[in-house]
Amino acid sequence: MFVFSHAGIGGIDHLGPLSVTIDAQPTKWATASNRVRRLANDRRGLATRDNYSSVVARRSARRLKPGATIKQGGFSMKFLKAAVAAGLVVAAFTGTSLAQNKPSELKIGITTFLSGPASVFGVPAKAAAEMIAEDLNKKGGIGGVPVKLSFIDEGAGGEALVSNYRRVVQDEKVDATFASISSGSCTQLVPVAEDLKVMNFMWDCGAASILETKKYRYNFRTQANGTPEMLAVLLYLLKTKPDFKTIAVVNQDYAWGRESWEIFSTALKAMKPDVQVVAELFPKFGAPDYSTEVSRLLALRPDVVLTTSWGGDLDTLVRQAGQRGLLQQSTFVLGIGESSIQRLGKDLPEGLIVGARGDHWFLHPEKKNDAAFKAFNEAFKAKTGAWPIYPVYHMAQAFKALQTAYDKAIKSNGGNWPTREQVVDATAGIEFATGFGRPITLRPEDNQGLEAQLVGVTKSVPGYDFKLLDNMMIFDPKMITNPAGVRSVEWLKTLKPDFVKMDVPTFKAQ
Repeated sequence: MFVFSHAGIGGIDHLGPLSVTIDAQPTKWATASNRVRRLANDRRGLATRDNYSSVVARRSARRLKPGATIKQGGFSMKFLKAAVAAGLVVAAFTGTSLAQNKPSELKIGITTFLSGPASVFGVPAKAAAEMIAEDLNKKGGIGGVPVKLSFIDEGAGGEALVSNYRRVVQDEKVDATFASISSGSCTQLVPVAEDLKVMNFMWDCGAASILETKKYRYNFRTQANGTPEMLAVLLYLLKTKPDFKTIAVVNQDYAWGRESWEIFSTALKAMKPDVQVVAELFPKFGAPDYSTEVSRLLALRPDVVLTTSWGGDLDTLVRQAGQRGLLQQSTFVLGIGESSIQRLGKDLPEGLIVGARGDHWFLHPEKKNDAAFKAFNEAFKAKTGAWPIYPVYHMAQAFKALQTAYDKAIKSNGGNWPTREQVVDATAGIEFATGFGRPITLRPEDNQGLEAQLVGVTKSVPGYDFKLLDNMMIFDPKMITNPAGVRSVEWLKTLKPDFVKMDVPTFKAQ
């Protein structure tokens, strides 16, 4: 008689204790079992639960001599078959297949700006992630498994970001990542996630080109890209101030700044070709001073000034432009300016057009009276001292997408815990609602999120020490997002002037 036991197999997470008693010829079976145990404890190649049996089979085939046999009770079999069978016995006696064992925790790696000027954007997102994770865990986690978060600072720079991302994925063995805020970060990390075969949600970066140039298996964007974001802002401008003749742009000089302007200017040329672009200014990302740009714009006197800058850069630009009267001279369009409204306070005048990068606003006209929506916003303000801004809601979208994907995969797997690949399969095409805005769909053809867009104009309202959004329009994402498989710029070139006539609901500030 031989007793084979273990307290968990190296390299395979969440296998419980196992004890199997088998009648056998002691000497020969002991030799076989020792080899099987060495195979089971060998960590090399056992990075996931899914490949255990196949690795046992391959290594047994390499190590065992052809024709070797063992005796068990009254029958004999090839030693290779015994080793493979023993490997399968490990799975059988854990209670269910390896893929069906629930882990003790679901690990999520999140990149966000925790330092630098963009931290005014990234730190609230981190606070939101912690709030959401705590609430999820109080309710039992995702699929009955609590979530655990690891954070990576995007502010550390590109080389450190990639290194830290790899460390979190490979050493901490996270189950999914949310990366990133910056389009530059996403451009770096998307191929890394694909190489590491870890499911990644681009939770905030907006560069449309990332998902237009290649179809990825492990990368999904849980919000819109720059095309609907810029098109919604442009449509609002054309609907409310259609008579402008000249325009200038001041954007950060990196992927998002360049690409967002290409989207906006291409659509503008298609719908209002007589507008003249008088200046294209691209100061360095993180620039502390915009006096050169402000001076030039004061001299050129464009009817409209567009900026899709964000975070501390946008705050600095607006304050310096306001101090010198530029905000009163030209109509300013803050393409993704919702996140700066509270911080700018009285420095932000009335009449500026502001985009919300989704239908995100703590006084969302369709949600402001919803009890759960109000409770979340008030809890966030109590935690951080400020009302939620759009990166907070984008973080919530990533969590909801992950939960929806796991719920779908678990259901498809007969109620058992799914493998990582099953979760990836389940993610494409999901629709989810956070309760903070309109529902979002992940388009299966290219893993691009379809997200409604809210745009409004700043207005002073009694009771608030910062401007609110008034005359808000919410645009249907299906109307303003390029079709799958068609490059944004090519689709925008096909738009006609009457595209602006689309019917869009409008909402007042209160």
